[in-house]
Amino acid sequence: MPRVLLILALVATAFWVFTIVDCAVQHPTRHRGVSKPVWILIVVLLPVLGGILWLAVGRTRRSSASARRAPDDDPEFLTQIGTISDQDERIRRLEEELAQLDAEDDDPRWSTPPGSAAASGAAAEPPVPPVRPSDDDDTRGQRGAVG
Repeated sequence: MPRVLLILALVATAFWVFTIVDCAVQHPTRHRGVSKPVWILIVVLLPVLGGILWLAVGRTRRSSASARRAPDDDPEFLTQIGTISDQDERIRRLEEELAQLDAEDDDPRWSTPPGSAAASGAAAEPPVPPVRPSDDDDTRGQRGAVG
């Protein structure tokens, strides 16, 4: 008889710990009835009965969780369609304003001087990079070193 009670106590303790952990790690949207902290309190204060209540009443099944819908079936998406067209209109207006600013081109830094080769249509020569001293030993002051 004591062995049976010991085994029953171990099973009850394992069940109690399992239900506490299960309740704690579930996403808050998968709790029915009361909030997540209240369920944890119920399971902790009523060890076996709280666990049975949690599994029977508080926990929702994955299949009954909200399934993803296609955009045309989602009412939130359908209400946002009007706001998307408003955003498109605002983007179009901003692009028009940018095009007008580009057409003005009043910044002298971006225009070429009237007498330059680029202004006359001639091909401009690429800039010549500055000449660096070679890596010769004599230019670095190490005379007499033979490689």
